[in-house]
Amino acid sequence: MARWVKMMTQRRQWMIGMVALLAAAGLQGCFPSQEKPAEKVEAPKPAPARPKPLYRDLAVPPDSVRVLIQTTKGDIVVELDGKRAPISTANFLQYVDSGKMTDASFWRAMKSGNGGFIQVEASGHRFTPIPHEPTSQTGLSHTDGTISTARYAVGTASNQFTISVGDMSYMDAGRADGDPEDDNQGYAAFGKVVSGMSVVKKILNGKITKKKVEGGWDGQNLEEPVKVLSAKRLN
Repeated sequence: MARWVKMMTQRRQWMIGMVALLAAAGLQGCFPSQEKPAEKVEAPKPAPARPKPLYRDLAVPPDSVRVLIQTTKGDIVVELDGKRAPISTANFLQYVDSGKMTDASFWRAMKSGNGGFIQVEASGHRFTPIPHEPTSQTGLSHTDGTISTARYAVGTASNQFTISVGDMSYMDAGRADGDPEDDNQGYAAFGKVVSGMSVVKKILNGKITKKKVEGGWDGQNLEEPVKVLSAKRLN
């Protein structure tokens, strides 16, 4: 009898131990592991590719961009055609963005019949001259309000710009009287005035000096050049 009781006691202790082990194993799955999961290491992303310059350091311009030119005679807004004349547009924008159009001067008024053009020169250091974009390539024309880049020989255009009053299409490519070097390439139109033509005409009709001016253009130099107070993009 004593032996049987002893065997039953040992068996009971064994069963209690097994129950305890099973319970411990079950509870272990109910609690999160204390070990931190390995952090996911992301592969380094390549640096974004720099957009290829349009020409030298010229950034590719928007297809269309407006610029406000504030002068002592009033405001002029021009809309530039960066899609059809990207180099000429980008060149003008670099003078605007760098602040070189501030303190620029409309110094020339070339009157022709009922129209003509006015010419502005950006202030300070000139950027590298740009390749020519003839109207035969861009499809643009020197109609009323057209902004264009002045030049001497092809490839010399830089910091001087004109705004046409009336039909000045003789300045287009293919017109024998439309360029200064008889190369039949005309001037590079790259936009149009969308607001402020009354200001442009006011500048054109300014008083012309009778004094001889170094560099020529007698009969076209304004007695009082019109200052540009500021120039900035509107979009």
